[in-house]
Amino acid sequence: MVAAFARRRKKSTAQTRVPVHPNDVDRKRIEKALARRARYHYVTPRVRASESGYRIVSPCCSRNIDKNGGEIDIALIRFTSQGSGWSLFSRDHGGQVWVACGEFSTLAGLLELLLTDSERRFWQ
Repeated sequence: MVAAFARRRKKSTAQTRVPVHPNDVDRKRIEKALARRARYHYVTPRVRASESGYRIVSPCCSRNIDKNGGEIDIALIRFTSQGSGWSLFSRDHGGQVWVACGEFSTLAGLLELLLTDSERRFWQ
């Protein structure tokens, strides 16, 4: 009876593992979602692995930030350490810092804000 309980317990803890980030599955989900963004369809952003998440970079086609049109940071996506959700950051290019934009329980919710970008925090 004790052995049966131990097997059940081992099985239940295996099912509640927190995913490791960054990973290729979520990176591909983000890349695919970026095709639906509302701004700057004529550039191709890239998703790079970052500490516990993903960094989105893109050529600066507006030349507002990089006069030469070089690659700039767009957003930083992090999986929270508690495993309960996601954090989204925009880049303050003048101050050279990441600015928190919100906490989300799902990656889909985070991507919705990033893709619509009604306040132009990301796609400048």
